[in-house]
Amino acid sequence: MIRKANVEDSSRMAEIHVFGWRSAYNKFISLDKLFGHFSVKNRTENFKEYLTDDKFKDGNFVFEEENIIKAILTMGNCRDKDKNEKTYELMGIYVDPIFQRQKIGSKLVDYCIKEAVKNNKEEITLWVFEKNIETIKFYEKMGFKKEGKKEFYEYYNENAIRMNMKI
Repeated sequence: MIRKANVEDSSRMAEIHVFGWRSAYNKFISLDKLFGHFSVKNRTENFKEYLTDDKFKDGNFVFEEENIIKAILTMGNCRDKDKNEKTYELMGIYVDPIFQRQKIGSKLVDYCIKEAVKNNKEEITLWVFEKNIETIKFYEKMGFKKEGKKEFYEYYNENAIRMNMKI
């Protein structure tokens, strides 16, 4: 079941986010960044803030089965200045590494598409690290296409690319 996240979910969301980053990005982002910047304690506090802030709380969701939160989804109006109000943004999907390869990510993308349609959007955009080949392939399989726009994340010393899907 996909449901809106609440403050009580913060610590589990933080675990999934932190371990998702470490699992997905350890081949190209330094471990000192992954362990120094991302801690469950810090991310828990961040999620508590997001889930009580009117600007962010409506865009955070969890995928829960058998009373276990297995994944998180963040989405909402696009933050990119070169996109218009008809663009939705998939800001993040993180599936606990234990529960990957169970079609949870696909269900979350499908949910994002339904929400975008419900909100009268015409496009969904997302950013993904250029070296995260497995995730790029996943999003391509889901119907996203590389757009060509890149953004450099200095802290991680990595490029991200933007991908889009017309809906």
